[in-house]
Amino acid sequence: MARVLVTEEIAERGLATLRAAGHDVDVRLGLSATELLVAVAGAAALVIRSETKVTAAVIEAGHGLVVVGRAGIGLDNVDVAAATRRGVMVVNAPRSNILSAAEHTLALLLAQARNIPQAHAALTAGRWERSRWEGVEVHGKTLGIVGLGRVGALVAQRAHAFGMRLVAFDPYVAPERAKQMGVELLSLEDVVRQADFLTVHLPKTSETIGLIGADLLAQAKPDLRVINTARGGIVDEAALASAVASGAIAGAAIDVFSSEPMVSSPLFELPSVVVTPHLGASTKEAQDKAGISIAEQVELALAGEFVPYAVNIGAAAASETVRPFLPLAERLGRLFGLLAGELAPVLEIEYEGQLAEYDTRILTLSVLKGLFSAATDEPVSFVNAPQLAEERGLSVRATTALASQDYVNLITLRGGSHALSGTLFGMRGEPKIVMVDDHDIELPFARSMLVVRNDDRVGMVAVVAEILRDAGMNIVDLKLGRSRGGSGAAGRAEGRAEGAGVGGRTAMMALSFEEPVKPGVVEALLAEPGILGAVAIAEA
Repeated sequence: MARVLVTEEIAERGLATLRAAGHDVDVRLGLSATELLVAVAGAAALVIRSETKVTAAVIEAGHGLVVVGRAGIGLDNVDVAAATRRGVMVVNAPRSNILSAAEHTLALLLAQARNIPQAHAALTAGRWERSRWEGVEVHGKTLGIVGLGRVGALVAQRAHAFGMRLVAFDPYVAPERAKQMGVELLSLEDVVRQADFLTVHLPKTSETIGLIGADLLAQAKPDLRVINTARGGIVDEAALASAVASGAIAGAAIDVFSSEPMVSSPLFELPSVVVTPHLGASTKEAQDKAGISIAEQVELALAGEFVPYAVNIGAAAASETVRPFLPLAERLGRLFGLLAGELAPVLEIEYEGQLAEYDTRILTLSVLKGLFSAATDEPVSFVNAPQLAEERGLSVRATTALASQDYVNLITLRGGSHALSGTLFGMRGEPKIVMVDDHDIELPFARSMLVVRNDDRVGMVAVVAEILRDAGMNIVDLKLGRSRGGSGAAGRAEGRAEGAGVGGRTAMMALSFEEPVKPGVVEALLAEPGILGAVAIAEA
């Protein structure tokens, strides 16, 4: 029997499941941060929802902690990295609330279109304001969907029944898959320009915070209405309030906020904005499913059995030789996604050297886990990564080669016109990138990087340095590399580029910084003659 600490309300059926398994279910609601540090000591499992903050200190205080279970989808309030370092499993219930979230999105869309909350408030206050709250039909209107993960796909399915035209931005969904869903894939800017309604279904990451901001909203039609049931902060609330107040867009319906609980916001003062207090998952069915699912996951974890929705396992399934390469594979997958910007139909993964002698399937799962980590509205695990690839129309081809020309072990990813290789260096196994788009360049991973492809000629480093100086950015590290004489898909594409150097040779600069690349830097670089490409990369 193990002690299971439950700090937030979950479905009684879930608690009953744990008790039936013989565990001591200790329900303590409303604990302060200090009280939690005391209560978690001696617990084998900690079950939470969205309010309890499971910090590194909480993980440290839980000496006997085996598993942390989040009865819901998001893991913003759990320090997964700290849990992983301590060997504590983190599990969630990723499918428990997707239907409720999709339905709430449609409820907000309709409420905004027909001004239902405003008309209700006026009537119950004794005012018959029929003409004031005239709405709009949704039939024939264009719905822009930012993120076609599970929730976004469910919203698309339901909006299609309303007779809406569907456009979407999701670089990780293949055009063929989108076509099957009746959705036209466009750039983010084009989605915003064409949409009458815009709904967001993305994870909250360093790349998506403030994604829907003033610049994008300035490109919208004046009758645009924005809906956000995903995560607070993806839509810049100040910019949204300004756009609605000025009449640049027609209105908004918001369920999530940058800081919660949120009780005061400029959005609340605008009559054409509908707000709800993070109700996307607040249905009886979703809470029942979340409570039951998380209880089942915790029970499996405490029994030492396979846990389907564990988000930080995988090392146990790898050999001693393969295990050190798991973090490298995941980071390569994430960086490849950021570098490419969109998903190619086929992802080729090649394992060279000693790795080729072992089962590398867990490494392929790690690559996919990293690739989709910033692209879906649910946490990605070793279990659901292949399914996400299938849903998005991605074909994965993994090959092995016993001989590696330059390295003892090498992992290479290729897709479309992009390629990326990495390996582990030295006795400490330091992860490094050794090739980007067929340019040999050796650089360590960094939280903030800038990759620049340019003509192989004198003066290009100075051009880049000047732009960074003007932006007030301090370069921590700079690595230079040359293309392989135009070999490979990326090399051939560069060789055709105007001014790409003698014989199609180009050069590459990889720079790292202590801060994110500032807005406008990439645009300034791309405007310079001789700069063939520039991508800012921020690791999670």
